Amino acid sequence: MNQTLVGIVIGSDSDLPVMRTAMETLSHFDVGYEVKVLSAHRTLQRTIDYAHGAESRGLKVIIAGAGGAAHLAGLIAAETTLPVIGVPLEASPLQGWDALLSTVQMPAGVPVATVAVGKAGACNSALLAVQILSLQEPSLREKLREFREDLARQVEEKSQKVERELPPSS
Repeated sequence: MNQTLVGIVIGSDSDLPVMRTAMETLSHFDVGYEVKVLSAHRTLQRTIDYAHGAESRGLKVIIAGAGGAAHLAGLIAAETTLPVIGVPLEASPLQGWDALLSTVQMPAGVPVATVAVGKAGACNSALLAVQILSLQEPSLREKLREFREDLARQVEEKSQKVERELPPSS
């Protein structure tokens, strides 16, 4: 899948290190994406224009990563009917709590799917986007199944390693 199907928007270039996890995850599934730096507060009209044009550009899902007040995902969700996934980021002394609450507490009628704070959230946002896309693309469902099987295999390998390294208790 070389077509760009997922838009990733970040509130600042400082969000890039965490959001690279989403990009790497989408790449693992061969899902095309674009990345933009937008701000709900500093580039309001540009953000609205992005949301309005997303569907006509072929996007199917938008992932928005932001910290602090984190209004980016909510603003985009208010301006498009595409699924929006919010990734709260640690960008303030509140360690992401402010971003989490700002992202998850959307009013009825303007949903934002919200994932965990930080890198786990970035990874899960991409996986959720792949799950959404897999509704129309059976090959993605197969890749997701294989991904989950690989995760289970990794846990089993870690369990065996721990069992070898730790002596049995009496």
